[in-house]
This record gives sequence, C-alpha cells and structure tokens, in this order.
Amino acid sequence: MPPPVKKAGCPVIQVVARAADALFVLARHPDGLTLAALAQIMDLPRSTVQRIVKTLEESNLVIAASAKSGFRLGPALTLLADSVRPFDLVKMLQPSLVGLAGETGETVELSILSHGSAVVVAQIHGIHPLRVISAVGSSLPLHATAIGKAMLAALPSRDLEALRHQIVLNPLTKNTQTTWDGLEQEFASIRETQVAYDREENIVGICSLGMALRGHDGEMAAVSILSPTRRFKADHENLAKALRNCCESFQRRM
Repeated sequence: MPPPVKKAGCPVIQVVARAADALFVLARHPDGLTLAALAQIMDLPRSTVQRIVKTLEESNLVIAASAKSGFRLGPALTLLADSVRPFDLVKMLQPSLVGLAGETGETVELSILSHGSAVVVAQIHGIHPLRVISAVGSSLPLHATAIGKAMLAALPSRDLEALRHQIVLNPLTKNTQTTWDGLEQEFASIRETQVAYDREENIVGICSLGMALRGHDGEMAAVSILSPTRRFKADHENLAKALRNCCESFQRRM
C-alpha cells in the first residue's frame, strides 16, 4: 500500500491529505469499514472521519458497503484509474521483468526517479515461499536502496548536485550510508560496474541490487532484484549477472 499522504500545515491541504488516507485505508479493507473502525485506524475523531467520508460519498469515491460494514471504495475510482495514462516504460519492460524474475526466482522491481525518491511502478513477485514484497506506488529512499543509488550514480553531475539539496540522508539501519562523501565513493564503483548494492541499508534482513536505464523519452529508471539476506549472500554474483544481461539487452533494443 502506498504510504499515507503527509499532513501539511495548511488546513485545506490537511483535509485533502486525510481524504487520501481514508481511501488508502479502505483499499486495504475491500469489504468495507464502519466509521468507528475507520476513525480508529486513522486515529481521528469519528466526527472528522464522518465529514470526510460524506464528501467522498457525494462524488461516488466511497459508497455504502452494507448496514454493518459501513463504507467501501466507490465506482468513481474505476473511472479515474481507467483515465491514468500507462507508463510506456512499464509496458515495454514487462516481458523483461517477468523473464528476470523467472530466471532468478526473486522479486523484481522497476522504479522511476521522481522528486527525490524512487517510485515503484512495477513489481514481479519471486517464486520462493520467503520473498520480498513491497507495493507499486510506494516511494523508496534514494540513498539507502540499490535502485536509488543506481539512478543517482547515472545522473549528470548538475542534476545530482540539485538533488543533494533535497535528499536527507536519514539512517534507516546501522548499514545506511549517511554522508555524501561515502555515497560518492559508491557512485564511482557503480559507474564502473553499472550495478548498485543495498546490503541491509533500507530494511534489516533484505538486500538488493539495481541497475539504471533510460526510457525512450529519456526518463530515468532502474531495475532491481530483491532478496532475503541469506539467499542474497549466496547468490549475489549470479543475480548481478542476470540483472546486467536484462538491462543491457533492453537498452540495446531501445
């Protein structure tokens, strides 16, 4: 599930953020939630949630589920979803992503660079019972993920310098790189090998490797393979080879 929208200081914007939060919560409960349950999950007064839901209901973004279940997502969301212009890069890369996941058995993701974050736009699940799963639409930190570091290392120096002022190098685990000097050393290695690594820098127990690529319109993106740490340590060389073959083959076709 995409992360809840951050609350802003402006009351009007806060209302929009809370409405978005309500939609995300209901997306996790397709059978519906009562106002009381929704208020408890959102940690808001029931009266506040009631006003938000009433407004969403007027636009059919939310509808009554039943007398007992309260409210669920409405049909207007289908219209909005159908109107979203598909990412051409996702369509073009889908067969390659499926092939890479099948070859490695691990979860494969495609992300794009957007406003200082890596946004997941496609994911193919691995075949192992224990596998890594995140959410399409979620935002990942650039400095603590293989997919993010791969894109940073591939940026022109002017664009990278501009992002340095936007990105906060928060320590997410004890392994997170939190200095630009340290990251620049990694970038030099990534530019040489084309492959970036995340060794439990974002989430303990999960490692990944990523490689940047450019879409037809020049958009920056990256493909990553995610794996539990134990499997990753044993197989990271084969994973890197498979990732490199996949991305290089795609770039040649482009």
